[in-house]
Amino acid sequence: MKAARVFQLTALLLVAVSVVQVGWWILDQREQAVQKVRVVRGAYAEQAAAAQALLDAGVSAQRVQQLLPQIVVADGRAALAPQVEEALRTEVRHRYNQYAWEGAFFLLALGACIAVIARALRAEARVREEQENFLALVSHQFKTPLASLQLSLETMTLRTLSAEQSRTLTDRMLADLARMEAMVTQILESARLERGRVEFKSEPLELGAAVARVVAHLEERARQERIRISCDIEPGLYVVSDPLALDVVVRNILENALAAVTPLGGGSIALSARALNGEVELSVRDSGVGFRPADGARLFERFTRLHPRGPGSQYGTGLGLFIVHRLMHLGQGRVSAHSEGVGQGAHFVLTWPAAQGQRS
Repeated sequence: MKAARVFQLTALLLVAVSVVQVGWWILDQREQAVQKVRVVRGAYAEQAAAAQALLDAGVSAQRVQQLLPQIVVADGRAALAPQVEEALRTEVRHRYNQYAWEGAFFLLALGACIAVIARALRAEARVREEQENFLALVSHQFKTPLASLQLSLETMTLRTLSAEQSRTLTDRMLADLARMEAMVTQILESARLERGRVEFKSEPLELGAAVARVVAHLEERARQERIRISCDIEPGLYVVSDPLALDVVVRNILENALAAVTPLGGGSIALSARALNGEVELSVRDSGVGFRPADGARLFERFTRLHPRGPGSQYGTGLGLFIVHRLMHLGQGRVSAHSEGVGQGAHFVLTWPAAQGQRS
């Protein structure tokens, strides 16, 4: 990253110097054109003076014009021919236009290079900042379950525990391990999606059954957090998706909803689905912390973590919704997020192509 940044800054400096050089070249060429026309005008002025001297010496006007074709004689006075004067003016205009167009093209090209390099530098700075924040958050989130595991193991080592107490500590350790495994899985999935290393198999899948499996897996966690999950999905709604991708998308969306509702000490999550215009929509509404309406699109960017309840209330790794967005895109689907504001809950809508023969 450091070498790339040095290269980009060097290229930006060289392009900036080139802009100055092109500008100086344009001015210099213009000055040369003006000087050339001035010299030519001076030469023609000398010819006009010579012609006038010949006329004053008694040479006929016809003879003078034969000797000096660019000079015309009218009423005994020698002057530069109008067509020659017009040719000089045309030459000046032609040179000006040529330098203007060429200079504008080069300046436009160099300006585009500057814009591209500057954009790359800003994007790199943003990615580095996001990665640093992400690493800090992941380190913190790994540290918490590791500390819990250490405490549980020390307790089991230093004390004689009853079977019930041992079971409680074992369940806690398994939950901590599951939490770390989920974070590692998200990191690996996001890396694979970012590099496009995903084999996507599209087939008809019943949405209600897929949602039911995920809900059953998360019911115990929801019960402990005093969160009620309700499903209103009629059977027979089939979507075209990859089986694993559908499971990951629904799981990540529900885990995101649980994470948003948990800080409030409880609440509700409602799921519903419908078939519409050759597509199937899954609606997920939660009564959680919500977010600002303008942040709806940012939620699906990689490493994005919103803090709806202030700087001290960070939650999530910033990868779950990114994975959802990428998988929906791969499956020719869409996902969107809406909220009326902080504390107003959130509404996610996922849309898949309906399987052939799906009723609308």
